[in-house]
Amino acid sequence: MQHFPVFLRVSGKRIVVSGAGRAAVAKLRLLLKTEARIAVFGSNPDPEVLAWHRADRLNHAARPVEAGDLKRAALLYCASGDAAEDARAAAIGRGQGVPVNIVDNLTDSDFITPALVNRDPVTVAIGTEGAAPVLARNLRAAFETQLPASLGALARIGQAFRPASAQLPAGHIRRALWAEFFFGRGLRSFATEGEKGARETLRALIHELSAGARPAGWVSLVGAGPGDPELLTLKARARLQDADVVVHDRLVSSEVLELARREAELVCAGKQGFGPSWPQAAINALMIRHAKAGRHVVRLKSGDPAVFGRLDEEIEALECAGVPWEIVPGVTAALSAAADMGASLTRRGRNSELRFLTGCDVEGFTEQDWTSLARSGSVAAIYMGKRAAAFLRGRLLMRGASPSTPVTVVENASRADKRIAATTLLRLPETLEESGISGPAVFMLGLLPRDARSEAEAGAETLKSAV
Repeated sequence: MQHFPVFLRVSGKRIVVSGAGRAAVAKLRLLLKTEARIAVFGSNPDPEVLAWHRADRLNHAARPVEAGDLKRAALLYCASGDAAEDARAAAIGRGQGVPVNIVDNLTDSDFITPALVNRDPVTVAIGTEGAAPVLARNLRAAFETQLPASLGALARIGQAFRPASAQLPAGHIRRALWAEFFFGRGLRSFATEGEKGARETLRALIHELSAGARPAGWVSLVGAGPGDPELLTLKARARLQDADVVVHDRLVSSEVLELARREAELVCAGKQGFGPSWPQAAINALMIRHAKAGRHVVRLKSGDPAVFGRLDEEIEALECAGVPWEIVPGVTAALSAAADMGASLTRRGRNSELRFLTGCDVEGFTEQDWTSLARSGSVAAIYMGKRAAAFLRGRLLMRGASPSTPVTVVENASRADKRIAATTLLRLPETLEESGISGPAVFMLGLLPRDARSEAEAGAETLKSAV
């Protein structure tokens, strides 16, 4: 970051604006929302500046700013519209040790003003280091539509109840209180009964949580998708933001983990085929221990938790321990691999079924219905198949599969470093070795990437015409 985001206390302090024309007005509209004392210097003032001066919302002097005007100032905005005058004022400000912002001059400014969503005292600041102002404005518009207009009033009510809420245990219980107040019962009561109703609701919520049984811990079994954080569902993002503990697989990307609540404890319970692994019993015990302590545990699994993720074993352990659980589905790697290839998983006249297979399980290479898989037009997504590539090839060829059956290997599906290797069943092991594929990969049996398919179809048409 070139600019470190902070919130500066300006209540009762002076902010000086050099310039009184239209360029200054845009900044003043924002500054007048603060509790700072605003001083404006510049001739030919805009009518709005004069109106604010008459209303005693700011003080205007019809002359250029001087060194004596900047004593004990918190900030200086140079907004005269004249480059030379802005540079002069900026030099005076820096000589007085005052941080300077020159409007529309990122390079020579000490600080920048972000796009703001104001729900006082809740403020959202959005900055792009000056690289994309339009993006910042669009993000601001998106936040404006999502944050309730009453959020500021609810925050002020909540602040008054902080001492009362301190009697509740820190962590999940307090977060449950504030989540219900800001986005549940408190929000609804404010809409129907105003501030008085919201206060009564918050008082009732605190009483319920302090007098009754504490909320039990629980486990969310969440699909992290194949790696691209934008493929997470909204529910998955919400669970990560609420988690006390995140128990994640080795394949979950760092970009997805960045979405977890900052205070959450992250535990990598990684498993690696034919390598060191966490025993499943240890993972189950870890989730149960944290949930029994009243924490919200997110068991974060790469892809979808129900696809080769030993989901049933974890649910059975949680149920035996009396721990509540839920499943949050995710995008499994095969779906993302097909998207990366530009391919359809089903196609009229080619295949009316799709199979998800695993090349290896806890006991080694897996046996499948090889005869049906060997038929022309069969399509299957094969997980955990790198070590089993030669085994898969042998079984399929023995059952009559064509050596030229297309197979596409997609490594790191959905991620920026994804790789796609189109090959044939006959050359599948050699292709893996030659390409050096070492990351998580899925084999798409019977499918080619769109570009390769187009070339193959064109070649077939040429051959047909020649015949």
